Amino acid sequence: MPRKSTVKAAKQDLREGKSASTAAGEFVREEIDHVREGKHGARSPQQAIAIGLSKARRAGIPLKPPARGKTSEATRKRSERDYEKGQSEPKTRDEGSTKRGRARVAALKREPKSTASHTALSRHAKKAARQRGQTVHKTG
Repeated sequence: MPRKSTVKAAKQDLREGKSASTAAGEFVREEIDHVREGKHGARSPQQAIAIGLSKARRAGIPLKPPARGKTSEATRKRSERDYEKGQSEPKTRDEGSTKRGRARVAALKREPKSTASHTALSRHAKKAARQRGQTVHKTG
């Protein structure tokens, strides 16, 4: 469940006319913080980003699923389901067992925190930029 402040900041971005991906960035930032705190386990920066985008879709941010060919068909379907879930009425959920919750936290503490390090995120950003390729600017 994302923090209220994150949802509020994302909705504010949308009201200001910013793109859905910019608003979703708030959720990705929150997810990176969670990995660094040990509240969430991710094995790579890409996984942390994907979790953040999923949370954004579920929170009602109108973020389109990835284009065909960019990811697997299963990922596309999951993104579509998350989007639909976010557009419908929110449902309350049962909290579950304390023992299981403690076990989950203990397991997450064993996960690496280096996945959300400054270096790992920088490496991912540079790799993503290389894959996009250079832009060609035509001068008049």
